[in-house]
Amino acid sequence: MDDNKIMAGKVKKPGKRGRKPAKIDLKAKLERSRQSARECRARKKLRYQYLEELVSSKERAICALREELDMYKQWCSAMDQGKIPSEIKALLTGDEQKISHNGSNTKASKNSKVAADKPERRNE
Repeated sequence: MDDNKIMAGKVKKPGKRGRKPAKIDLKAKLERSRQSARECRARKKLRYQYLEELVSSKERAICALREELDMYKQWCSAMDQGKIPSEIKALLTGDEQKISHNGSNTKASKNSKVAADKPERRNE
């Protein structure tokens, strides 16, 4: 037999299966493609904006933590020299009023207030 296949008495011709595509208006197809490309670019732009904002917020958090770490290092070096920083004395005695009146409000108390206000965010 030649290229045709015989199955259960029927002759099958080789070629594409399924429905034949209807003749689609070429202009409409191009317009749908353009619209889809516009939407894709808009989604991409939003995604990059979100990621840039996320990076900047993480950078700010890193800077705040570095400042806090520097403050703790200074406290440790002062205690190694036998001095107790006034901030630690105030924290040990529970005298928060003393810190705010001196004008040397600690980053630790600020960060704890900010952390309490912000809900924890998980990576998705």
